[in-house]
Amino acid sequence: MKIAIIGAGAIGGYVGAKLALAGEEVTFIVRGENLRAIREHGMRLQFADGSEQVARDVRATDDYGAAGPQDLVILATKAHQVAAVAGELPRLFGPDTAVVTMQNGIPFWYFHKTGGPLEGSPVRSVDSDGELARRIPPERVIGCVVYPASELVAPGVVRHIEGDRFPLGELDGGSSERVQRISECFTRAGFKAPVLDDIRSEIWLKLWGNLTFNPISGLTQATLVDICQYSLSRGLAADMMREAQDVAAKLGISFRVTLDKRIAGAEKVGRHKTSMLQDIEAGRAPEIDALVGSVAELARMTDTPTPHIDTVYALVKLLARNMEVERGRVSMQPA
Repeated sequence: MKIAIIGAGAIGGYVGAKLALAGEEVTFIVRGENLRAIREHGMRLQFADGSEQVARDVRATDDYGAAGPQDLVILATKAHQVAAVAGELPRLFGPDTAVVTMQNGIPFWYFHKTGGPLEGSPVRSVDSDGELARRIPPERVIGCVVYPASELVAPGVVRHIEGDRFPLGELDGGSSERVQRISECFTRAGFKAPVLDDIRSEIWLKLWGNLTFNPISGLTQATLVDICQYSLSRGLAADMMREAQDVAAKLGISFRVTLDKRIAGAEKVGRHKTSMLQDIEAGRAPEIDALVGSVAELARMTDTPTPHIDTVYALVKLLARNMEVERGRVSMQPA
């Protein structure tokens, strides 16, 4: 398949390199040092066992027009970065181009093809003016949930930490020829990419932890095990998760694991810093609205009280604003 990867960060670099190594025709749409590194050396993957693979037979460009129409576009930026590239994406579209969205949180297309009373409603937290839905027609979209953990350790170099699962799903729950073809493509590359008949439930399952542990960690500088083993923060996480569960239930979503099991799973990860904490420590804009603000918005749409989520959302948004104003970062320093 002819595949364009938007962004060559931790996930985009990992996915694109594996697809290229499996023989797919991969083009990375990137800028700056990443662009130069990939052009000169290819995309390098490092693994936990110390081994490496280099995908040399890849293209890299910052010109969407030069890349031309693709069979598949993999949108691998963070949710708050999608708007910056949405205007260029149509230059990659041919008549049958599919777009796999790999953002965490509630996606801009959430209420498209749901068939319920909220059918077609925008999610303003992630698509404030509806521009994303206009530029990336939901008819092209295949939903995806990202479970692997990896990190960009240098331009053109990604270290894979763990995981290989990328569940996929049509927005209407169908099993189309195109989603099956994409699943097979991912499987050839060594991923687990089952086709689900309810991709939204899988989105909520991952979001259930992200919307709680990410902002709590960002506000407190705590790792997952710290949050889970301190009674007050564990209680706050549970309260936020119960509120999210209430919102999801009104949208017809059920969770296949219990709340206690989900918290226990986070605790087992150990002294891991969430992506939001890593962004705050590095002075990068944290991913807040797709993970937390969107759930607060859906709560209003379904008349569901979410006092704990609303409070944490307000606090982490204020932190992000102060970081932006002061052009600063926040990290724990030895006394």
